Amino acid sequence: MAQQNSNANSNPTFIGRKGDTGTYDASNNRDLYLKIFSGEMFKGFQHNTIARDLVMKRTLQNARSAQFIYTGRTKAEYHTPGQSILGNDENAPPVAEKTITVDDLLISSAFVYELDEVLAHYDLRSEISRKIGYALAETYDRKIFRAITKGARAAHPISKSGYVEPGGTQIRVGTSDQGSNAYDAEKLITAFYDAAAALDEKGVSMDGRVAVLNPRQYYALIQKVGDGGLVNRDVQGSALQSGQGIVEIAGIQIFKSMNIPFFQSFGTKFGTAGDNNPGVTSPQNMGGVGPDMSDDAAVTDSYGSRNDYGAAAKFEHSCGLIFQREAAACVEAMAPQVQVTSGDVSVVYQGDVILGRMALGADYLNPAACVELIAGAAPNNSDAGTDAF
Repeated sequence: MAQQNSNANSNPTFIGRKGDTGTYDASNNRDLYLKIFSGEMFKGFQHNTIARDLVMKRTLQNARSAQFIYTGRTKAEYHTPGQSILGNDENAPPVAEKTITVDDLLISSAFVYELDEVLAHYDLRSEISRKIGYALAETYDRKIFRAITKGARAAHPISKSGYVEPGGTQIRVGTSDQGSNAYDAEKLITAFYDAAAALDEKGVSMDGRVAVLNPRQYYALIQKVGDGGLVNRDVQGSALQSGQGIVEIAGIQIFKSMNIPFFQSFGTKFGTAGDNNPGVTSPQNMGGVGPDMSDDAAVTDSYGSRNDYGAAAKFEHSCGLIFQREAAACVEAMAPQVQVTSGDVSVVYQGDVILGRMALGADYLNPAACVELIAGAAPNNSDAGTDAF
């Protein structure tokens, strides 16, 4: 039996250090932990954002904005023998542009005290990482959905005389000004067919048409469509209830989200019986209504939004979105990233600041591809738009 030397140094295995050589070093003993955290943050972001894959997306390099070009319609005409062909006499097609600017840096952060990590009986960093990913994804979706709502009320950017391009569309759920119509499955189905017809009439492609509803609307709808034969009966259970585009009406895939503009809130709006704009009566123990829309309402002089996403009051009657992927675009100057303090900073504070960050901006592109569902008010389907932001 080997004799133990009480003065001998141990030879620890640094499970968080990258590589197989060297001695203990505070600068590299957490390399692998950082990688695990990054993966959790990205997973939380990707699993909770749906808008990113439903609209146009462009990545910027060494630029602060992206330019999108509109090309209007032109005309066909008969050729007269002997005449040269030099383009039509109206200089068609007309063109216009839309510029989308990147907002200021969007961050979500947390400070993790090292002793808390030692004492915690669960993986503290993984839990925090998911929440950071959720926060970034939530803001990402909210910006895009608000931009699409604006597009549904906008005129087309091309305004050349004699060339009328279609603007956005508002469709009222039901035929009365009752806000609770927003939850009526039959009225929602009718609104979907109206929206599909409007998109057809405006020449919007069938490819990439989607709808995003409040969860309570979605669950009311799938109960109806399951009985009405609009959904294959083989698609049931968790797949039907997931809200990830399984349900389809009139060629429109339906998603659910808490991040759409909904009666001046995000995703949820409760009220009392008799209200003209309530949504539904609040169930017990909900702890209040959904989050309001007071954040980044419009461009300010301080750091924040560089695009105008609309004041909360302008979404008073919004209760759902139907759109095609050309409806809006998002520009990213910085994809989701993770940063963690280390070294001397960690020693001084005995913990780490964990930061998720990204830089993006969003706005509508083609108003004709945007449809806003409203309840509690009559629509104004003028191509000139209504209720400007």
